[in-house]
Amino acid sequence: MLKNIVVFFLVPMITIGHAQQLLDGIAAVVGNEIVLKSEVDQYVQSYIIQNKINVRNNQTLLKKLENDVLERLVEQKIMLTKAEEDTIIADDREIDRRVEEQIQYMIKQVGSEEKLEEAFQSPIKQIRRDLRTEVGDRIKIEILRRKKFQSVKISRREVENFYETFQDSLPKLQETVDISHILMQIKPGEESQKEALNKIQMVQKWLAEGEDFSELAGKYSEDPASASRGGDLGYTKRGDFVKEFEEVAFELAEGQISDIVQTQFGFHIIKLVERRGEQIRTSHILIRLTPTSEDEETTISKISEVRKQLLAGSPFDSMAIIYSDDENVAEDRGHLGIWEVEKLAISAFKREVAQLEPGEISEPFKTEYGYHILRLNEFKPARRLNLEDDWEQIEQIALNYKMEQEYVKWIARIKEDIPIEYRL
Repeated sequence: MLKNIVVFFLVPMITIGHAQQLLDGIAAVVGNEIVLKSEVDQYVQSYIIQNKINVRNNQTLLKKLENDVLERLVEQKIMLTKAEEDTIIADDREIDRRVEEQIQYMIKQVGSEEKLEEAFQSPIKQIRRDLRTEVGDRIKIEILRRKKFQSVKISRREVENFYETFQDSLPKLQETVDISHILMQIKPGEESQKEALNKIQMVQKWLAEGEDFSELAGKYSEDPASASRGGDLGYTKRGDFVKEFEEVAFELAEGQISDIVQTQFGFHIIKLVERRGEQIRTSHILIRLTPTSEDEETTISKISEVRKQLLAGSPFDSMAIIYSDDENVAEDRGHLGIWEVEKLAISAFKREVAQLEPGEISEPFKTEYGYHILRLNEFKPARRLNLEDDWEQIEQIALNYKMEQEYVKWIARIKEDIPIEYRL
């Protein structure tokens, strides 16, 4: 069978400090580098969680995972040594970009910056510093592997032989659908707008009379995520906010409070708390625009009329340009692309495509984004890969396999020249 290449390093671990190394058990010594037992344990646990593996009553599997992870960490130390010999340097801007992405991902996972600091028992600055080392090492290894194996090629005969040997182990193509949609958001009517504007104008009046911004945000802001913090949105960079909010926020001076700003979320009053380089820390008070049941009925009526025009022969992409509220409609003209049915994130989409034949248009249906009509452009049933229809995909899989075989041989040769002591 085709051996799957297991990647254990999906979630970077924070580097353990020197004091911890003195107390921690050593799993292996690789030249002048060491692999800590705690490193092995952390990566094993990460892999178990990500892949939902139950090892409670399977010590054989647990031991195999530990051995596999240890071997991968030993290889990582070897490759770092080779990267240093080849004077490979990781670009600082790329390190910073990846570190920030990882920090934001972890904050999203745990809920807040404070909870992340609690989880690691370190301030965010220390977490960022430790992660920077980890990310820098990972980039060096990527560069080294790319340089070493970028010249590996694969012939047509090799692809054909690979397919003949491993065709039963190749991944199966799942059911896929090619779909387009038109979205109509439920927009507040005139009465809803008047009511929200009256509320925010009253808050503006109280601010002008000297009342505290944070206290008013806590009492009246309809953004539950920030209201409990006095409207504080934390530090953000350009591109984090919607355009209307951002254009005003970045023009404010520290301590300055904006006029009323309208976005798709409602009416805001923004305060610039602090500016730090290209980042700003803002607070806001939000009064939401809340659609009424009448507004919803209006939306249903409009999208039903659009469906009638489509059924009468109006071009879908042209109608999408005119009527869809999808933010990407100018580029994709309503075309959402090709999706595996099981990977459709919106359950209502999955339900609707199951009822359609290619070329059919759904009845209007509701999601958290508004009302949609969906067209099924094409459906492809599940099937196995074959050389006639999937040559490029099989060729890439075969090339990756060949590169992995070359990597294994290369690592084996290097190990002959580097002393390795396993202590587990």
